[in-house]
Amino acid sequence: MKARLPKGMGGGPQNMNALIKQAQQMQDKMAEYQEALEGREFEASSGGGVVSVVMSGKKVLKSIKLAPEVVDPEDIEMLEDLIVAAVNEAEKIVEETTEQEMEELTGGINIPGML
Repeated sequence: MKARLPKGMGGGPQNMNALIKQAQQMQDKMAEYQEALEGREFEASSGGGVVSVVMSGKKVLKSIKLAPEVVDPEDIEMLEDLIVAAVNEAEKIVEETTEQEMEELTGGINIPGML
């Protein structure tokens, strides 16, 4: 007795071609998304907004803005800590945004090696 697969589950050439086509479409969408992500900018701040940074989607630091009141020659360590905190927050925003948007793009399918 032969086992039968449910309709649409066969492994014939048409189904394989459809699967390949879907994979190619997803790959194209992901390439478009990655290109768009690289052009986006993400902003984060620390210290109640006295330190603000802008980072690209490629996690390249583009700018740092300091409020005059945070520049205290007597307390350089605090300024350094605020800069590190703002940069880390910007990187976190890029990561979370990328994960969320990639999940939407792939329909929740985890594809190893993608972003």
